[in-house]
Amino acid sequence: MSFQHRVTRRQLLQTASTGFGWLALSGLLAEEGRADSKPHSPRPHFPPTVRSVVFCFMDGGPSHVDTFDPKPMLKKHEGEKVGDHSTNALYTDRNRMWLPSPWEFRQRGESGLWVSDLFPHIARVTDEICVIRSMVGHLPLHGQQNLLLHTGRVTGQHPSLGAWVSYGLGTEIRDLPGYVLLNNDWVPNGGMENFGSSYLPASHQATMVRAKGAPVDNIVPADAADLQRRKLALLVEQNTAFARQASNGDAIEAAIANYETAFRMQSALPGWCDISAEPAHIHTMYGIGSQDEHQNDYAMQALRARRLVEAGVRFIEITCPSFDGNNSPWDQHGALKANHEKNARITEQSVAALIRDLKQRGLLDETLVVWAGEMGRTPHSPGKDGRDHHINGYSIFLAGGGIRGGMTYGTTNDFGEAVAENPVTIHDIHATILHQLGIDHERLTFRSGGRDHRLTDVHGRVVREILR
Repeated sequence: MSFQHRVTRRQLLQTASTGFGWLALSGLLAEEGRADSKPHSPRPHFPPTVRSVVFCFMDGGPSHVDTFDPKPMLKKHEGEKVGDHSTNALYTDRNRMWLPSPWEFRQRGESGLWVSDLFPHIARVTDEICVIRSMVGHLPLHGQQNLLLHTGRVTGQHPSLGAWVSYGLGTEIRDLPGYVLLNNDWVPNGGMENFGSSYLPASHQATMVRAKGAPVDNIVPADAADLQRRKLALLVEQNTAFARQASNGDAIEAAIANYETAFRMQSALPGWCDISAEPAHIHTMYGIGSQDEHQNDYAMQALRARRLVEAGVRFIEITCPSFDGNNSPWDQHGALKANHEKNARITEQSVAALIRDLKQRGLLDETLVVWAGEMGRTPHSPGKDGRDHHINGYSIFLAGGGIRGGMTYGTTNDFGEAVAENPVTIHDIHATILHQLGIDHERLTFRSGGRDHRLTDVHGRVVREILR
């Protein structure tokens, strides 16, 4: 093929000798009646309740006994030794002492949901949220719990929740990816596997949008359109040659699909990331313009999340900024009060604004907002202003998307040390998220390494008690 001859992308891919280029393009031309020859046809198993998910990832482990799970017994027994009452396998010292919350809890909204003074903005949207107080984890280590929260495994090398959603449902829009990561310029424990596609086609991994600078690397084309077409032609030729030697063309198909998506994203994604046309009162509501650069960055990403929901992106994740070099921002083994307050100031106004904004636009019922860290924190301390890792009972919340607002589900014991009723696992949360998207978590599978894999492995149940 002569690269001096000007051809359209359609002509180029249509004439690729093995047809892999045309196969990718055929998916883009569904409106012309062309069939997608891939064996997996993304679609829900039953009518969905929600169209999009926004996952507000609170990395490091917000303290449940300082946010949504008040424990008066901690104040009553402040400074007393734990003795034999601790069930935490990682921190077994009998001399650890009960540590009460430095924040007051109050009942909020019409529902009377208990929320501490740490979260004054979230306190105003309590009638929209469901707090699950009985989460249990697997290992009290950041990397393993991050991977479990994102992939359903503690070992890595499995697709993330967002990748499974993208694979299971596809995308409603051709110019944007199905899974977007609104990152705040760092990588959490567990690495990029938290956001990867693993053995699923590469087109389902997260597309990262940065808080600072250009939202996506190389999103502004460096070459004229004609030169881009010629480069794409070269890539297709190389992929075609490689496909002749490959026993399975799935990876090649995914690569070509990625090139096509990237080509279209050059014009679409910057527009959706540009918040300059949003009204001033919306900027103020989210916290954009804050003198705290970390709060400003998070607020910008939260507003972008709402815009991506409007665009039809299936799964959007927002990470927390790291303000002190700690790659687990909520991980306060010391300086609990100062640093939990800093994290709350950075994030909670924007999370509350996102919920309010979605509701006022009529989008909250079809959008599921998930607020979660990978673990909680101990209600006891070795004698300093800090809490340690805790997986025996902690809190997360969900809002919108067919979830019953203004309620709690599950309980921990009097000290917040262990689940007392209705334990909920991360697999249960995954099953529930997929259910709201119209996906049966037991039927969404992908065959790799000689077995059928699923996000929830052999676990998980839909937590129907929190559904409307």
